[in-house]
Amino acid sequence: MELEDRIVSQFHNSMEVNAMTIEQYTPLIAHASELLLHCLVNEHKILCCANGASSALSQHFTTLLMSRFQQERPGLPAINLSTDGATISAIAEDGSFIDAQAKQIHALGQPGDILLLLSVNGRSSSLVQAIQAAHDRDMVVIALNGSDGGDITALLRPDEVEICIPSTERALVHHAHLMVLHVFCDLIDFQLFGGDI
Repeated sequence: MELEDRIVSQFHNSMEVNAMTIEQYTPLIAHASELLLHCLVNEHKILCCANGASSALSQHFTTLLMSRFQQERPGLPAINLSTDGATISAIAEDGSFIDAQAKQIHALGQPGDILLLLSVNGRSSSLVQAIQAAHDRDMVVIALNGSDGGDITALLRPDEVEICIPSTERALVHHAHLMVLHVFCDLIDFQLFGGDI
C-alpha cells in the first residue's frame, strides 16, 4: 500500500495546487490569452524562454502553436529560445550563459512581440536578463512563475502578467505550468476559430 499511497498523494497534491491556481489566477490567465491573441492577430510573434525542465514545457507550447492543439489550423508564430544548443553554447562560450536568451531577444524581438517566460522560482539570472532585453525591445512579458516569484516579480511592469504557482515543489509548479500552457492553446484556438469548449 505504501507505493499506492504515494501515488494518490502525488495526484492529490497536484490537484490542490491546480485548484489554488484556478482560484487565484483565472482572470489573469484569461487576460494573458487575450494578450497572446492580440499579438498573433497583429502579425507579431511569441518568443518563449526557460531553463532546465521548464524549457521542455516551453518547447511543448511552441510546438503546439506551430503545429496544432486540438484542431487543425494554420501554424502560429512562436519560437522557443531555450532549445537551440548551438546558439546557446556559442553565446555562453563567447560571453556568459546569463546572456543566452537575452542576446536572442535583442536579435529577434520586435515591438508588439510577447516574451512568454517560465520559471519555477523566479531566481534565474538568465531569465532576469531576458526580461530586461524584452523591455529594451518594447515587448510585453507574460511570466509563468512559482514559489514567491523571486527576482522576476519585481521586474514586471504593471501592464504585464505574472501567474505565480503557489508551491515550492518544482514538480507541482511544472504540472500547473503545463496546464496553463494547454489552457492558453485552447483559449487562443477558441478566440481565433471558435468551436466547442
